[in-house]
Amino acid sequence: MATIVFIGSTAYQRKMIGEGALLTAKGHRVLYPVFDNYSELGELEICIQNREMIEQADEVYVMWDGRSMGTVFDLGMAFALRKKVKVVYINPKSFRNLIHQMETKE
Repeated sequence: MATIVFIGSTAYQRKMIGEGALLTAKGHRVLYPVFDNYSELGELEICIQNREMIEQADEVYVMWDGRSMGTVFDLGMAFALRKKVKVVYINPKSFRNLIHQMETKE
């Protein structure tokens, strides 16, 4: 079976763990990113730890709120390491969409 690492926004921590439980039940090994709210590590240490997990992974699953720059960084590492990427969830609400909605139509 595959080793899967989740990357994404801390806001989706519970959602990642729920999805991970389903994958684990199917026999996959699941790794989770260092969640900001539980970590006393500094920024560089978090990135190093996440990179090590991404290196071990066969696939990278993404859950992103559109704001987390750490997720963008992790996604760049996954790209550089040529990992398979699967988008599990991306929040459709974004600042970009808000700006389009605020646009004055003539």
